[in-house]
Amino acid sequence: MSKLAPMTGVQTSVNNSFKHRFLRDFKLNRLLYIMMIPVILYYVVFHYAPMYGAIIAFKDFSPMKGILGSDWVGLQHFRDFFSSYYFWRILSNTIIISVYSILFMFPAPIILALLINEVRNQSFKRIVQTFSYMPYFISLVVICGMITDFTNSNGVINTLFSWLGYDGTAMLQKPGLFRPVYILSEIWQKIGWESIIYIAALAGIDQEQYEAARIDGASRLKQMLHITLPGILPTITIMFILRMGNMLNVGFEKIILLYNPVTYETADVISSFVYRKGLLEFGWSYSSAVGLFNSVVNLILLISANYISRRVNKTSLW
Repeated sequence: MSKLAPMTGVQTSVNNSFKHRFLRDFKLNRLLYIMMIPVILYYVVFHYAPMYGAIIAFKDFSPMKGILGSDWVGLQHFRDFFSSYYFWRILSNTIIISVYSILFMFPAPIILALLINEVRNQSFKRIVQTFSYMPYFISLVVICGMITDFTNSNGVINTLFSWLGYDGTAMLQKPGLFRPVYILSEIWQKIGWESIIYIAALAGIDQEQYEAARIDGASRLKQMLHITLPGILPTITIMFILRMGNMLNVGFEKIILLYNPVTYETADVISSFVYRKGLLEFGWSYSSAVGLFNSVVNLILLISANYISRRVNKTSLW
């Protein structure tokens, strides 16, 4: 007891100190804490509370019996998924599309932000930014309708190709063309919006560094390589870690709106498979098992990317 008493006193002191700091900060930032309440409620109600339903991945769920009343089957749904014909197909499709997104889509907004930062004409800069943002605010259903129309055999894209001597083809009916169409349309739709955070990071770079570099005779390319890129590197790192955490969450809604049975072999991914099995075929437990597998893999990728980043360049989410 004599050994535990000092530890208890230290713990009480720490708790009181934390409570005192929190109350003092709450008094200073009362309005900010009140503004946080809707955000916290949103995440609790729509993100954390539904995690309870993940238990049906280990049960033979029946709406009549409920979650607790359904029969327990353990890892049966995971075994069925791992041994099925669809496992390697949807996993490889998901990884390939995700890797393409990282290789081509992730650098695109960075490049656009760097190019916009080099423009000295403010009017032209605002025009470019406005036009690059616009596709992001168009409804996804409308976007997919436009993509379908543009890639039809008599669409705008095929009309342009016909002028170059190529025969028109319905691109979304060709399994080999689905991924390029998806990636290019993603870049077109999101490049402007995702560049905003990099443009904001560029605005925070000390302008005196550029002045010193110009005095030393550095060209604009060398200024970009030695000042601009290092200045936004922490932002790029954080965004890359977040992207890795969502690597297997390939555009569920967009793929469902664009794909069809003809292109399943290259377009069907984990999220679309979960949708089809869970909502269209009523395989709630099976689709929950697939979704849980997807979430666990994403969590592992997020933690791994964060750990590697912290060890390599001292930048991380936590």
